[in-house]
Amino acid sequence: EKETGVTTFFLRHEIDTGRIIMQRRLPVAETDDAGAVHDRLMALGAELVTETVDRILDGDGCVETIEQEALVTDNISLREAPKIFRDTCRIDWNQPTECVYNFIRGLAPYPAAWTEILSADGRRMALKIFRSERLTEQPDLSPGAIHTDGRRHLDVATGDGYLRLLEVQLAGKRRMTADQYLNGTDVSACCMV
Repeated sequence: EKETGVTTFFLRHEIDTGRIIMQRRLPVAETDDAGAVHDRLMALGAELVTETVDRILDGDGCVETIEQEALVTDNISLREAPKIFRDTCRIDWNQPTECVYNFIRGLAPYPAAWTEILSADGRRMALKIFRSERLTEQPDLSPGAIHTDGRRHLDVATGDGYLRLLEVQLAGKRRMTADQYLNGTDVSACCMV
């Protein structure tokens, strides 16, 4: 998504069907994650609630509104937010780099996108990924394979490129940068599954 926003509306018995009072749009930057967008929406929403209450009070309780259905056009339709479960947060490394990158951003910092790292001895460990960046290199490894210098860079092959992991959290450990993670973990014979 390139844009989001906040809306105030009057309540009806059915959920999210009331007439719209006011709206404000907020652009989503290519590097924003869900946490950054949440924080900006929170501030914008607080301002909008204050403006809405002032408008209702100034209009003696009568304000101009619009039905939500009036926003539906041939090109734009209203969509319900999907339910998020643990399994829906698991990364599919076969996806294109852009999809995996956006998937991680959309779930960070909570509940967080995750994968399993498979060690050389067959142990599987859950690994949450909070920040990453796209690399332009073409993959010479299969999706989920790890490419690393063993000290600073932790790159994972995707369906069409590489994603550099920047912040991760191994199950039961604290959140850390990739170089901190690599400092205590040998991933030379590991892969993501």
